[in-house]
Amino acid sequence: MQLQSINFAVMTMNKNTILGYATLIMVVMGLILIGLGIFKYNEVAGIGFATVGIGFLAIAWVFNSLKGRV
Repeated sequence: MQLQSINFAVMTMNKNTILGYATLIMVVMGLILIGLGIFKYNEVAGIGFATVGIGFLAIAWVFNSLKGRV
């Protein structure tokens, strides 16, 4: 019984819902990486973490713009 309910929950998610969750995860990870770059690492590694975090936010922006178009 439990397998059928899990399968039904997955079946009700459409592409926009999945892109919405992907956008949320990417924004959270981007903010975490930027926070690590600012507050934890004071050397070159901090610049790298912040740069990757900005990249995550850019990809999340693309995911958000794809909602409704795919």
